[in-house]
Order: sequence, then structure tokens, then C-alpha cells
Amino acid sequence: MKEDFVERGHLLTEQVNPNSQTLDQLTALEIVDLFNREDAQTIAAIAAARMDLAEAIDRTAAALRQGGRLFYIGAGTSGRLGVLDAAECPPTFCTPPDLVQGIIAGGSGALVRSSEDLEDRPEDGAEAIAHRQVTELDVVVGITAGGTTPYVHGALRAARQRGAATVFIACVPRDQVSLDTVDIDIRLLVGPEILAGSTRLKAGTVTKLALNILSTGVMVKLGKVYGNRMVDVAVTNTKLHDRALRILQDLTDLSREEAIALLEQSGLQVKLALLMHWTGLDRQGGDRLLTQHQGNLRQAIQDFKGY
Repeated sequence: MKEDFVERGHLLTEQVNPNSQTLDQLTALEIVDLFNREDAQTIAAIAAARMDLAEAIDRTAAALRQGGRLFYIGAGTSGRLGVLDAAECPPTFCTPPDLVQGIIAGGSGALVRSSEDLEDRPEDGAEAIAHRQVTELDVVVGITAGGTTPYVHGALRAARQRGAATVFIACVPRDQVSLDTVDIDIRLLVGPEILAGSTRLKAGTVTKLALNILSTGVMVKLGKVYGNRMVDVAVTNTKLHDRALRILQDLTDLSREEAIALLEQSGLQVKLALLMHWTGLDRQGGDRLLTQHQGNLRQAIQDFKGY
């Protein structure tokens, strides 16, 4: 039997929550109320990390403008959250599948069944980075609620050796888990879980919030949003087709029928359809203008109008 297990009881994510000591005696309503009170800490944790999150947005957007990619890497819940956020970028922002990628210890099978034992292999994390040929143009975000996952640490070390920008997301304070070798260190401190050690709860929630902010903020900076509309939405089903038409109608004076015709003329590209409508350019001319401005609709319009 191994005796060299690392003691983790001091970690914030492993501590016992005094507010839930009688969890097994609560009514269903009392459980709901307890979760509601505890989950409020996730909002405060995001606010406390606002400067680091903003830096991560700017750093990542700059990298992607230069041809880089964004990678999330983690194990267990942390890995699943990274994969989820990456998977939602193509339909929301019409990004190529390889622009934002989620990597989880154990591969795709770990998304639907437990494989947490694989998180103890730092060499696997390093191999995942090598397999994806990470370069100095890329950004690698390591996600680990307790901050100690060897798989993530191995990946971050390998990414840094390759010159990539590195971001660390954890739910423990720096004095419990120190990591001086990353470019941006984001700590999301939500306190002990209602169910001691179950980091799929508050830690998972606050991590999802942080990834929402990071990826959406990056896409805003890349010009994939106009106002607060997802003008790069991929029109791949009836719901998204309807959303595309509503965006066109809301931002123009077009009728539903006119919006349908314009969307068809643009090749189902909302951003291009708006540019065509506002400038009078045809599809080819609008494409060229958008390309000149790296897909930024607002900049393209301002250039056309000579602002």
C-alpha cells in the first residue's frame, strides 16, 4: 500500500463548510436555500478576480489575432467545463473548431464517465500539449479547482517550454498552492463546498462563470459581436436561422421577408448581410472589406464611411 499520498486537507476546496454541518438533516427547501446562500459567493469571487480575468481576455485576444489558438486543459469536472466552453464557440461565434479547444484527461470518454485517476499523470498533460503542436502563438489555460492536479501542471510546464502564454485557474489561495511559472494566475475563492470536497458545486459554478467571461470577452475583442448581438452566429438550425433574421430586423428597418432575402444573398452570414445593407456593397465587396478589418464589422463600417 502506498504511503506517499500528498496531504490536501489544508486546501480551501477540501475543508469542511460550517454552514452545512447538518446537511443530511435538512428538508428539501432548506437544502435549496442553503445552496442559494452559498452560491452567492461565486459572484463575489469573480469580482475579486476581475483584473486577472481582464488581462486574460486581452492577452488571449491578441494571441488569436496573430493566428494563435486557445486551449483549455483539465481533469474531471474542470476538464469537462473547458471542453463545454470550447464546444460552444463554433455555433455562437462561427469560429473554426480548432480555434478554441478543450482537452480533458482521459479524452472524450472522460466526458461521460469518471476517469479522475488519470489526473495524476503529468506526463500525459505534457503529451497532450505536444500532440496539439502548441506554439508561442497559443494560449493554454490550465483549470484545476484544488490547484494541485499533476496532469494540468505537466501541461502548463510543457506549454511554457514551447513559448505559449499560460493561464492558471484554481479555487485555492496562492499561499496554499503557489505557481510562479504562469503568465496569469486566476484564483476564484468560493470557500468550502456544501458537500465537503465536491468541487463540481461552487468551484464548478465559478469556473463556468469565469470561462463564460473569458471566451465571450475574447470574441468581443475579435469583433465577433456588434453591440450585444452575436453577428457571427452559425446559421445551422431553425432556431439559429430565426435568431439571425431577428438580428437583421432589429438592427435594420427590414421586414421579415426582406431580411430573409438579404440573409440568403449574404450566404447566411449575418455580419456580412448587415454590412451589405448599410454600405450597399455586394457580397464580394463586403467580404473584402471585412477581411481588411479582420472581420470587425464596426471598424469596416467606419472605414467605409470615412469616420
